[in-house]
Amino acid sequence: MTDYLLLIFIFLFAGVVAVPIASHFKLGSVLGYLIAGIAISPVLSVLLVDVESLQHIAEFGVVMMLFLVGLELEPRLLWQMRSRLLGLGGFQVLLTTGLVMGVAMLIGQPWTVALAIGLVFSLSSTAIVLQTLNEKGLMKSDGGKGSFSVLLFQDIAVIPMLALLPLLALPSLSGGLDHGAAAIGETAGHDAGLSLVAGLNAWQTALVTIAAIAAVIFGGSRLTAPLFRYIASARLRELFTASALLLIVSIALLMSLVGLSPALGTFLAGVVLANSEYRHELESDIDPFKGLLLGLFFMTVGAGINFALLFDNLGVILALTIGLILLKAAVIFVVARFFELRGANLWLISLGLAQAGEFGFVLLSFTVASNVIPNAIAEQLLLIVALSMLLTPLLFIIYERIIAPRYQAKINREADPIDQHCKVIIAGHGRVGGIANRMLRGAGFDTTVIDFSSSNLEMLRAFNMKVYYGDATRPDLLHAAGIDSADILVIAIDGKEHITELVRYMAKTHPHVHLIARAVDRHHVYDLWAAGCRDIVRETFDSSLRIGRSALIALGQSEAKAQQVSSLFEKVDRRFMRELADLYDPEVPPHQNPAYVSKVIELNEEWARQIKAKTFTSKDDELSEEDIEKLGDIYLSNPTNG
Repeated sequence: MTDYLLLIFIFLFAGVVAVPIASHFKLGSVLGYLIAGIAISPVLSVLLVDVESLQHIAEFGVVMMLFLVGLELEPRLLWQMRSRLLGLGGFQVLLTTGLVMGVAMLIGQPWTVALAIGLVFSLSSTAIVLQTLNEKGLMKSDGGKGSFSVLLFQDIAVIPMLALLPLLALPSLSGGLDHGAAAIGETAGHDAGLSLVAGLNAWQTALVTIAAIAAVIFGGSRLTAPLFRYIASARLRELFTASALLLIVSIALLMSLVGLSPALGTFLAGVVLANSEYRHELESDIDPFKGLLLGLFFMTVGAGINFALLFDNLGVILALTIGLILLKAAVIFVVARFFELRGANLWLISLGLAQAGEFGFVLLSFTVASNVIPNAIAEQLLLIVALSMLLTPLLFIIYERIIAPRYQAKINREADPIDQHCKVIIAGHGRVGGIANRMLRGAGFDTTVIDFSSSNLEMLRAFNMKVYYGDATRPDLLHAAGIDSADILVIAIDGKEHITELVRYMAKTHPHVHLIARAVDRHHVYDLWAAGCRDIVRETFDSSLRIGRSALIALGQSEAKAQQVSSLFEKVDRRFMRELADLYDPEVPPHQNPAYVSKVIELNEEWARQIKAKTFTSKDDELSEEDIEKLGDIYLSNPTNG
């Protein structure tokens, strides 16, 4: 028991220490986990820990991740992306396999070994890329969607690869990887004993496989809803979590028994359940396990690096790793450009998918056990896969800090020429600026609208609205829009920092212009107040008041009473905001600001007195002592947000 506790402690401690440090320097959690694995590698060696066995357990995190990805992808959307799925993903796998195979044959490898290496290196890391894209908010971009299409095709392509590789076996080969070849053989034999297709001919195997896939689809669409309703009736959260895990494990087990990829099976189940009423519950229950197992997987990748072999062949392995990254990036660049990806999105998909993937570890173990790739070569290939994955976060950093800003600057230089000067300038025409613009135009006021979304502006121009494309935070663009003679600037752009910087610039250089700024939350209000803006609107405040008022009515309160509570809360809150703004220091966290904390406590007490002293229109609409106490608790429980 002590040994297991020590091992758990080592991995958790390494992750807790390394990941926040990596995130602080904006390196991403994946690189943090990889570094943590490298750091604890000597300790694991001393303790004689079988890292490869841990990696097999951690690979279940990839299975869970693909299930969650499937939950986010409706079948209708999957059909819509079929051209990129088959075209972009298919061409990438075929071209990469062919080129890597050609290079391997040039350096003297047999065509069977070269083909196997090409198949292994044609895959990219689904775990690293999807997690990094989500962390950086790039998943919805064209480059992110294209990356997902390629990764999805690669995961599907693993199935025919597993079927093809044994046909490339070399009778002269025997044995396995240094880390327990016998264990691999025993595992393969064990799996074969549990197989549902062992001893079947081709058509029988096909029937069993089709039946397994049909069972996943039928079970997901017909049986899971009654099952989860039955589980939910017990009203035990842990039972629902156990049921969600049971679902994932059972599907992965079924796919393994018929010789298919567990990841593909769970992905298919996720797609089937994408429209389920229990979709969000499944996501919330499985996501923590997925995150922990993925973190463990990345740490085992770092810990599994054979440094002795690496240092003995450092130049060759580094050259091959960099060569692989450059080759894959070039292939994806050409293919993605053919599918009309341009600019920063083209570089995002090219650099993001340039590494080898986690399925490379699985395929390499399989090829060694199947006598396809010699052990000595497989050991070096494992290092190349691990190093390419280790370098992936650095490729994303290159994209973020070098490539993306250059394309951003290029876009900025191509802003529309502005040929009108109005008294009102609106920066940002999204859900906030758009409504303000419609109100002003409806009241007879002309406006100059500047927005940075080309697709949004194309839609607006289709309705004969005059709008200008450009970055409203640029001083030259504001000057071109006539800021010197404008009366009002409505700041409704995205991003707290961008809004605050624009307010700060305007307050210093154009103090005559009345600023109306969109605030994201309460603390942003204080930042804007400190920057010089005096007309600030919290984007969710009014809608939140309406929600609270509707909730009071739904609870049986009269409309008059609900309106009075809403009006009083708004009046008191706005006055509190003004007083707290003078004490707020952007450089100090609110809970570490004694004057701010003291004032919040004082104002909360005054809030209770204010509402208690309120005079209502009729006895029926008076607030009871219980009402007053509840409202005081509501404000006290959330004094610094909203």
